[in-house]
Amino acid sequence: MFRLIAPLLLTAALAHAADIPANLTAENLPPITSETRASASRYLEFRTASFHGWVPGTREMLVTTRFADTAQVHRVNVPGGARRQLTFGREPVSGVHVQPKLGKAFVFSQDAGGSEAYQLHRYDFADGRSTLLTDGKSRNTGAKWSRDGAQVAYTSTRRNGKDNDVRIMDPFAPEKDREVFQVSTGGWSVKSWSHDGKKLLLGEYISINESRLHLLDIASGKAELLTPPGAEMESWGEATFGPDDTFAYALADRGSEFHRLVRFDFATKEARVLTKDIAWDIEDFALSQNSQRMVIVSNEDGASVLRIIDPQTGALITQPKLPLGVIGPVSWNANGREIAFSMNSAKSPTDAWSYNLDTAQLTRWTESEIGGLDPAKFSEPEIVRVKSFDGLGVSGFLYRPDAKRWPGKRPCLVNIHGGPESQSLPVFQGRSNYYINELGIALFYPNVRGSDGYGKTFLALDNGFKRDDSVRDIGAFLDALAKDERLDAARFAVTGGSYGGYMSTASMVHFGDKLRCGIDVVGVADFITFLANTSAYRLDLRRVEYGDERDPKMREFLATISPSAHAAEIRKPLFIVQGKNDPRVPVSVAHSMRDAMKKAGGTVSYLEASDEGHGFAKKPNADFQFLATVEFLRENLLK
Repeated sequence: MFRLIAPLLLTAALAHAADIPANLTAENLPPITSETRASASRYLEFRTASFHGWVPGTREMLVTTRFADTAQVHRVNVPGGARRQLTFGREPVSGVHVQPKLGKAFVFSQDAGGSEAYQLHRYDFADGRSTLLTDGKSRNTGAKWSRDGAQVAYTSTRRNGKDNDVRIMDPFAPEKDREVFQVSTGGWSVKSWSHDGKKLLLGEYISINESRLHLLDIASGKAELLTPPGAEMESWGEATFGPDDTFAYALADRGSEFHRLVRFDFATKEARVLTKDIAWDIEDFALSQNSQRMVIVSNEDGASVLRIIDPQTGALITQPKLPLGVIGPVSWNANGREIAFSMNSAKSPTDAWSYNLDTAQLTRWTESEIGGLDPAKFSEPEIVRVKSFDGLGVSGFLYRPDAKRWPGKRPCLVNIHGGPESQSLPVFQGRSNYYINELGIALFYPNVRGSDGYGKTFLALDNGFKRDDSVRDIGAFLDALAKDERLDAARFAVTGGSYGGYMSTASMVHFGDKLRCGIDVVGVADFITFLANTSAYRLDLRRVEYGDERDPKMREFLATISPSAHAAEIRKPLFIVQGKNDPRVPVSVAHSMRDAMKKAGGTVSYLEASDEGHGFAKKPNADFQFLATVEFLRENLLK
């Protein structure tokens, strides 16, 4: 009997190895069956379309969408029209900035292999050519066109590989690119050009709770700090010059738990609040070109609400009724009557939409494919609210499988967001709909303390020595979910990416008796290794959040809470996913966790991509990761 079985096992192992792309390294993964490939195939074919800007002088828009392996720029001439591809490349396009007024070109960002060393390129509408504008080595971000479309301001690490200095270039003469302002940290960004082209509004990001605005005189290279630190930390977000350049519209939490829209006067430094009656974060705003109307987007318990207001008084003009979902960046057409944005909901992937104020008409410009699946069968989330160990209220979104198809108690996968200054939102589940519809797994997305969207006090509750408190919130959620009569407390698992990967492995350490298995995607498994190797431009920003490892007490604390130091306590299977070129959480961090698990005799599976960074962006890699995860869950959660 043994002589028959052994060759079969060897043949299966060789076949499995042949299925793994050459750019992927896989260890101890269950084979991906033909049945899984067949049943999951439709769930791998959904698409999205993200709005990036109107084409000046037209009612046409640019979107990014994927028709091959990566997201590229497409032009859409009319609602529902064909998406005409403009850029072609193996790497995804991450930012698109259309030249105002003239509309001859757009500037876009692209990196290589997930390195996040973004380069700026110019695409010319006339001949379809793309031109590299930056040096090909440094990190270049946040391009902003001047209002006349003659120049672009952006930040770059070109000088020393660390600090985000401000530079200006004529994209049609990139050889004249020049530095206009040197900084000493990586958290700087260009917010807005003045109308006369002589000044820039700059943002200095220190932490999620503290950021400042500066006014740069381009000619002299001198910057005025507009929002100096006071008794209470303040966060200043997006900002733009008012029509006469004497003031700015900005988002700030001055005197409030939430970001509000304010009118900030440069001379008096007075910040007049325009949205006093909205007790939620204002996440985005845009001023019409004639300065007569403003659109604002608020985050209300995770869902987006869009309003049109009078920018002088803050008075409401109209509040369009939109589907429940999440709205991306908003932009006015030059006609002053129509706004465009991306929108995503539980039943629909991200697509481009517009709203006409004169006709009150909401128009869907793109309808992205969902693999032929019926959107009516996608699960709508419900809000779960619990009290944590210290009485703090925390909440999350629960997606349940159809009770008729999947009766009885169902397994649950807890998916923890990254950041940590992020927020789980009621959005389209994409591939994850397969877990719900085809495997009968409930998905739960918690917002632990430290999550965005619930006020600045809540946001700071996990900083420094309070890091373990957010992990304890997961324990409270697991206890609450265990009491749900439609969930099977004996079959819970946890997953997450980046900081969510840390939360997953930390949960495996603290609550291993309540979990069947865990998945760590580009996670921070070792804080000391992470801080020693993360990219220099973001090191100071992470020290504010996690703690400064140069302080002996903090270093000892960070070492103590690192999951890799407790690998021996993880007695359930763990699946680690990592990009080799990750500039945020270096591959060495994943190796430390994998090796610690092996040394402790634990069960660990590992997947690494040689051409990816902080997560898998290329479709073949993402597809393989998903299928491998399905088999891992079949083996360790469903059985």
